[in-house]
Amino acid sequence: MIYKYLLTQPYFDDTEIQKVKECLDSKWVTQGAMTEQFEKLFMKKHGGDYAVAVCNCTAGLHMALIALGIGAGDEVLVPAYTWITSANCIEYVGAKAVFVDIDYRTFNIDPEKMEERITEKTKAVVVVHEFGCAADMDKIMAVAKKHSLKIIEDCACAIGTVYKGKPVGTFGDIGVFSFHPRKVITTGEGGMCITADREIAKKLQILRNHGGVVDTEAVEYGKPYYMGEYNILGYNFRLSDIQAAVGVAQMDKLEELLRERKECAEYYIKLLEDNADIILPMNHKEYGPTYQSFVLLLKMQLKEIRNPLMIALQKEGIQTKQGTHAVHRLGYYKNKYGIKEIDYPIAAYCEDCSVTLPIFPKMQREQQEMIVLKLCEKMDLLVKKNNTIEDEVIKMK
Repeated sequence: MIYKYLLTQPYFDDTEIQKVKECLDSKWVTQGAMTEQFEKLFMKKHGGDYAVAVCNCTAGLHMALIALGIGAGDEVLVPAYTWITSANCIEYVGAKAVFVDIDYRTFNIDPEKMEERITEKTKAVVVVHEFGCAADMDKIMAVAKKHSLKIIEDCACAIGTVYKGKPVGTFGDIGVFSFHPRKVITTGEGGMCITADREIAKKLQILRNHGGVVDTEAVEYGKPYYMGEYNILGYNFRLSDIQAAVGVAQMDKLEELLRERKECAEYYIKLLEDNADIILPMNHKEYGPTYQSFVLLLKMQLKEIRNPLMIALQKEGIQTKQGTHAVHRLGYYKNKYGIKEIDYPIAAYCEDCSVTLPIFPKMQREQQEMIVLKLCEKMDLLVKKNNTIEDEVIKMK
């Protein structure tokens, strides 16, 4: 399918080309000086005393749980509405993912529902800042403190997001970001862990490099026979310098990309604010939305038209998607834990009624206007058709 309006598209210019060329000319393309530069730039923007670049956000979340000592027999809270990685990383370490329903206004974990899911086995919570909107960290931190829970912030969608003036990723023990092409900045694939704890940072650095020691004071560097020490089971989760070079160039554009994305989102909101059949994404300054995705919700009574609506938009060359998964409905979790669909009704509603509209840098207002025009046209037709069918059913009764 060739789309006229893609869901997203990354923005590159000659800066990325020059940075990658600089890396290639150096003849050093694996993790090295360019990765360190990327880490420093990211840390300067997002806070945290240490930044550790990794091959993707999934790897970062996996390492974060290991670094915090989470393992077999432990339980970790995670929102029921998120990308599957947020839950999978818990299962990777032998722990149990325990789902918590969400607040549909932010698409994030509902702090009021966390307490009822906590047991003596609960050791941590994975807090997702979905679609670039911050979770309610004040309330989440209070619950975590009360129950001595570790906090991992899944900031995959939240590069540049701030909560009450403070960057997300700096509230918990570890924050993990993604540089997938649908994110605000991209390295193709890639991720970043940030933390204020030196010991945690050292663990992350060791874990990403096969478990190899990185403390120069503890090894015999410079000896011709020395190949490093490996005392723990680690992984190859390194980011290459080629990817980091793209990241360095993207960081120079970050503020511009954030501004353009916000302007696009605000224009969508202006165009759609009078549509009574739609719930628009949170636009509250305290939650610092960066609109990694622009996800709207159809009212519950329009659930049956969501899929036909997306198909109709596809025929017009407009790419859309549901927001993300109600993870408890997916086969692995549903079958393993016997979870019922009704256990997390808000997550289920958001999966069934969400529609993600195209949003990307350099998007033209005329493009947005056309997308909204087609969206509203198709919705009106489908609503009328749905109402006609309901009337016929009533007559038959």
